[in-house]
Amino acid sequence: MSAPAIAPATVVDGAVRDDDLLRIEAVDGGHGSTAVLFGVSLGVPRNGLCCLMGRNGVGKSTLMSTIVGLLRARRGRIVLDGEDVTKLKPYERARAGIAFVPQGRDCFPQLTVMENLRVVQEARRDLDRGAIDEALDLFPRLRGLLDRPAGFLSGGQMQQLAIARALVTRPKLLLLDEPTEGIQPSIILEIEDAIAQLKRSAGLSILLVEQYVDFALRLAERYAVMDAGRVIDAGETAALEDGHVRRLLAV
Repeated sequence: MSAPAIAPATVVDGAVRDDDLLRIEAVDGGHGSTAVLFGVSLGVPRNGLCCLMGRNGVGKSTLMSTIVGLLRARRGRIVLDGEDVTKLKPYERARAGIAFVPQGRDCFPQLTVMENLRVVQEARRDLDRGAIDEALDLFPRLRGLLDRPAGFLSGGQMQQLAIARALVTRPKLLLLDEPTEGIQPSIILEIEDAIAQLKRSAGLSILLVEQYVDFALRLAERYAVMDAGRVIDAGETAALEDGHVRRLLAV
């Protein structure tokens, strides 16, 4: 049976568009009885990057966890490539094309770099062998570390491995939560270059949560700013006035 048609999104302050790959529509959510998200609407363009910014504690990571299904949306909808995924389980959303790199660089520390990549591949029998090579091409530094346990990597190397693991699934949508946090400047430049290359890859959209404003705006076509569990500003980065986002983040 074919999936029911999804009605067009309602544009909220420029945050959502009808042709976006990901449409978050008026979503409420939180942790247990604690409400954190209040009517959040946000879109990620097809084959593009949206950077989501905001101070600590405004709900950015909660929103990411809600998109991947680790937390339940209490109201509203999450639509991926025309399919309503709001009620799908996390593994079903992963198979639908969502990959998530959370804060903390999610890897198995006791496994080698190659074993970390193969675990993901073996969990998805539908993936071909070329996916690992493609991920390593983006992070050539990892090729010399394939036999090293992930727990012995530096923070920057671990972050590169976490992103590579996500890419092995060949997602439609990649969610990156603070990828530059605690990373040395030289590795930040490598991660920025890898994300820029990913943007040029057909069929991949990226939602980037980032505090490093210059890094985020260099990469993104669209931006959104959250405060107190709501999107308070959104639009095209090309139309931003100098200092506009910084003023919002300083409030």
